[in-house]
Amino acid sequence: MIEAIWLWAALGIILLAAEMATGTFYLLWLGIAALCLALVMALWPTLSQAVQFALFAFLSLGSLATWRAYYKKTAIDSRVGQAQGEEIGRVGIVTAATGPTQNGQISFTQGLMGSREWAAVSNETIELGSQAKVIAVEGNALRISKNI
Repeated sequence: MIEAIWLWAALGIILLAAEMATGTFYLLWLGIAALCLALVMALWPTLSQAVQFALFAFLSLGSLATWRAYYKKTAIDSRVGQAQGEEIGRVGIVTAATGPTQNGQISFTQGLMGSREWAAVSNETIELGSQAKVIAVEGNALRISKNI
């Protein structure tokens, strides 16, 4: 029968390989916990299976919770390749009317963040052919308002 140390080490390596394939950072902590448990099994080979699983759960959840507590995602992380706020204030022409209950479309003379046409949302009704300015970026759409 295979010793528990090798099972935990193999599980750790498999989880780390899966982490490298996915890049989520969640499997990283499970893989590290499994490798730590392999080290614990090398020091205390007579631990019961219940204690092993409890220790694995504690190490996995503890390291994941610690990482989540100290990892702060900022707005800059989600704006790769964009200058901070460069698109705010740009003026374009509405090519599909937009309003509070209807998404529209806006077009720019020069490309904005790599495209000339964007989906647009607005809190006010803006008619086709009107000029509008960008007030925010919301996901894959631009929030616009009438250009006065």
